[in-house]
Amino acid sequence: MSEQMKKMQVPKLRFSEFRDEPEWQKNELAHFLTESRVLGSKGNTAKKITVKLWGKGVFGKNDEIQGSINTQYYRRTAGQFIYSKLDFLNQAFGIVPEYLDSYESTVDLPCFDISQGINPIFLLEYVKREDFYKRLGETADGSRKARRIHADTFLSFPIFMPRIEEQQKIADCLSSIDELISAQSQKVEALKTHKKGLMQQLFPREGETIPRLRFPEFQGEWEPQTVGSCAKVTTGNKDTQNKIEDGKYPFFVRSQNVERINSYYYDGEAILTSGDGVGVGKNFHYINGKFDFHQRVYCIYGFKEGVSGRFLYHYFSEQFYSRVMQLNAKNSVDSVRMSMITEMPIKVPFIKEQQKIADCLSSIDFLINVQSQKLEILKTHKFSLVQQLYPAADEVEL
Repeated sequence: MSEQMKKMQVPKLRFSEFRDEPEWQKNELAHFLTESRVLGSKGNTAKKITVKLWGKGVFGKNDEIQGSINTQYYRRTAGQFIYSKLDFLNQAFGIVPEYLDSYESTVDLPCFDISQGINPIFLLEYVKREDFYKRLGETADGSRKARRIHADTFLSFPIFMPRIEEQQKIADCLSSIDELISAQSQKVEALKTHKKGLMQQLFPREGETIPRLRFPEFQGEWEPQTVGSCAKVTTGNKDTQNKIEDGKYPFFVRSQNVERINSYYYDGEAILTSGDGVGVGKNFHYINGKFDFHQRVYCIYGFKEGVSGRFLYHYFSEQFYSRVMQLNAKNSVDSVRMSMITEMPIKVPFIKEQQKIADCLSSIDFLINVQSQKLEILKTHKFSLVQQLYPAADEVEL
């Protein structure tokens, strides 16, 4: 092997005490992992675990439907490495946590005992890299994408690794960032929970005309109206669009995503929600500016005098879905009809109270956005570190 290739078998970023160490050595995962097949329960009694996609970890399953008595499960132990055969290409990897010790899974979620020659966190971060699981997973079945990555195939995959001391250093570094990410995630979730609790008190419950929590300067009952009496409702006129990376204007699609385009049809204040598909009646956007939207997105705009669009946005975020469920109680809720929105009953206070409520909830939204941005910065920082602390797959000889 050439000297140039040898140089490529080290990461771009290395801790100072290891810079004079030799290149990382190539091994097979089989040298460090042994599949565990400890017989457990049958499917009707097993305490089951699952591996979430995109590296989100291992969790217990709360199956409402009893499993099959004919399905064999295997007992798993805390500290074992686990992955999903079917979702290998969807980054379904994890380490069994302590609180799920003795839980069980089928052979479709194989588990492995880890030898002392490899650090479990180092291993997990290694296989979670797209460079690893996509490159090897997509070529494991010749020229075709493998539907399942079986245990023997997985164990044959190569891994490049340094001495255990350097593995530990990398694992400690990434674990410390994970702790920061976890703490920041808890901050974001706490703010979202706080906002949800406030919203439940700042808006009247079904059948009531005043909220449970009210700013002291306001009194009197909220006025019953319909959405159609407060604003106009329409759908978009574009079925397909040309997404542009640096487009000037937002284009609201049927999911909660927003694309960018270089044209617009509407200019002003509006609330947008999907008319069908995933998130129907749940995902909302508030905008005040130039925009356009898909023909299966509903747009509430043209708010009457004395009605705050920001107030209605928060109102809908709290109560819209439950009201759609009521209006469509006899059918599965997979779409929203125009009449469901225009005829939807709502209760509205005077404009000053609307503005006060909107300001309160918008200030919490601002805090949520700030903390969410900090969370994304931490995640991006970790991603960048992982890319540099491990050799890139296209820079090593497999």
